[in-house]
Amino acid sequence: MRDRPTIRRTAEHLASLARFVRRREAREQRDGAVLADLVREPLGLPAGLELEWLGTAGYRLTYEGATLLLDPYLSRVPLADVLHRRPAVGDARRQDVVVDRDLGDVVGILVGHTHFDHAIDVPLLARRLGARAYGSDSLVRLMALHGLADRAVEVEPHREIELGPFRVSFVPSLHSKLLLGLRVPFDGALSCEHLDHLSPGAYRCGAVFGIRIAVAGCTLYHQGSANLLDDELPAGGVDVFLAGIAGRSFTDRYWERILPRLDPAVVVAGHFDDFFRPLDAPQGFSTNVALAALPGEIAAVSRDARVAALPLGPSPPRGDAAPMPAR
Repeated sequence: MRDRPTIRRTAEHLASLARFVRRREAREQRDGAVLADLVREPLGLPAGLELEWLGTAGYRLTYEGATLLLDPYLSRVPLADVLHRRPAVGDARRQDVVVDRDLGDVVGILVGHTHFDHAIDVPLLARRLGARAYGSDSLVRLMALHGLADRAVEVEPHREIELGPFRVSFVPSLHSKLLLGLRVPFDGALSCEHLDHLSPGAYRCGAVFGIRIAVAGCTLYHQGSANLLDDELPAGGVDVFLAGIAGRSFTDRYWERILPRLDPAVVVAGHFDDFFRPLDAPQGFSTNVALAALPGEIAAVSRDARVAALPLGPSPPRGDAAPMPAR
């Protein structure tokens, strides 16, 4: 039998969802207005360091001709394919928006967990770009399904990996319990044995990691899902926190727990978009994501952390203003 706090929290999530449904248009207008403000906030990145948001929890990070891809999700599976459990793999045509650009030397594809909206494009991108993919044992199994076991690297938690100019480490973490705070969707290890059976739901979560990246005197921390293992978080602060915010309300005291430990100069919001829409469609928002509430949530915990967002697709360098404080 569930305890009373769990029942109460579930009821609160249901009530929040009902309020969102009633006021969806007004909520999304507010989210859009706040997003327009957040994309104007300077990141203060070091000269020559480029950061591009690819949608959802995906990013391109480039420095001195070397590129990392983080959780790249470009193919955008339609919701109907999820509901009908249709097979789903990466779509080369939808990947061309990134692959057709001069990415320099792609020194790694980093994967925080293996849900379809984080990992579906990784095998095909690794093949097309001649890159290795780094992540959990579930990622290794996914790559092997595509005949790419030799391009998969199972990471050791906290062990630093040098990838070109980047120093990368994977930090054990958790996925938020998106199903009304009760459980993680598509939980467990990826165990599918045939590509024909690889529906969106077969992309099981697998082990979950935050990803710490140091480059050009700057430290970034990528969190694809808003949950954490407190004692695993890196101490000493980070400059840029790439924060997946969609599931934050399902994690008890999320900001109060993670912000003091990471002590970021800038929190960059991600994973708030409607990831069932194609990248070339007008951007939408995830259900009840409440992006407009984010600046207030951060300010209530940290007076120093600035809140920013990135537009979808390439944007001009944003490293000339508001430099990072010395750490």
